[in-house]
Amino acid sequence: MVGLVGIALCGATLSAQQKHTGAMIDSYLRPYIQSDNFSGAVLVATSGKVIFQRAYGFADREQKIRNRTSTRFHLASLSMQFTAAAVLRLVDEGSISLDTSVSKFFSGIAGANKITIRDLLTERSGLPDINDRPDYNDVLQSHQTPASLIAKIDGRSLLFEPGSRFLHEEHSAYNLLAFIVEKKTGLSFAAAVQHLVFWPMGLTESLVDDDSIVTTAKIARGHEPAGAYGLERASAIHWSAKTGNASVCTTVGDDARWIHALFNGHALATSSRNAVLDTSQAVGYGWFKGVSQRFGEPAYYMNGRVPGFASYVLYLPGKTLTVVVFSNIYSSATTTIGDDIASIVLDLRTKRVNQASHSRPTG
Repeated sequence: MVGLVGIALCGATLSAQQKHTGAMIDSYLRPYIQSDNFSGAVLVATSGKVIFQRAYGFADREQKIRNRTSTRFHLASLSMQFTAAAVLRLVDEGSISLDTSVSKFFSGIAGANKITIRDLLTERSGLPDINDRPDYNDVLQSHQTPASLIAKIDGRSLLFEPGSRFLHEEHSAYNLLAFIVEKKTGLSFAAAVQHLVFWPMGLTESLVDDDSIVTTAKIARGHEPAGAYGLERASAIHWSAKTGNASVCTTVGDDARWIHALFNGHALATSSRNAVLDTSQAVGYGWFKGVSQRFGEPAYYMNGRVPGFASYVLYLPGKTLTVVVFSNIYSSATTTIGDDIASIVLDLRTKRVNQASHSRPTG
């Protein structure tokens, strides 16, 4: 289905320009690394070509195993992009439509007959959120399924009329989307996403963590602040408790391939792709979308934090710039890092263009 032109992740010797860009990014990152606000991997691509890809810190601090660019990281809310892609692949196949009512799959929640697949994807369903439960930490301590997660909001009233507005990140909406994917495919959510998204798009290092992953899967161990300066191992959770909204783990390389496939390839049918890229709503399909004042053009981005991990991706279509930042330290720094790295790269690119223009002979 997906004939990716591909994103170049390896090969030629670094050019002098790439070395200079790398040195600038390394210098910028140093304070974050030294202060234990960042440990992970970074990738930058322009026009589908990787110009910077590097890993920092430890994947496992106790065992002194360093992060590599091939290390997998839990993506937190970035996982929503892949849930949305799985649903849209079903839409492309004609199995469901964006206007299909949720009541067709799950009638036990309030307003099921009013909520559509589109409302779930754009986080405008009005569903009460599982993360707001007072016992949510207990939910994370045992294996869950999409059905068991949805059952935990059963009987609770809608927060607002479906489709009317975006209030906050709707984790339960994406739990419900995972349930719908299972119902339509007859597969577990993890297997369905592999079948619908990861394999067709060549994302060989990506997977959904359903609590069955072996410890040799090259997944970084998460850490969180301890006291004013220290770090400690993040509390263990059952990642199945975040099915649909935060259970994917992948590498920076695979994530760059995904972004390239979405924006420049044939990952989805035209109508589904247009739905994702539509900026008339600022939130939807696992993305924040809109004109960036900082970059002066439409920007697509998403950030996420979950116990032990933080992530951020940015795509600027006008400048064909992709930035991916994954960290196995729970910190809000990844968003700042990603935007600042984009500025560094764009500033260097502008300087090169100006220098080339000034060096041309006149007359």
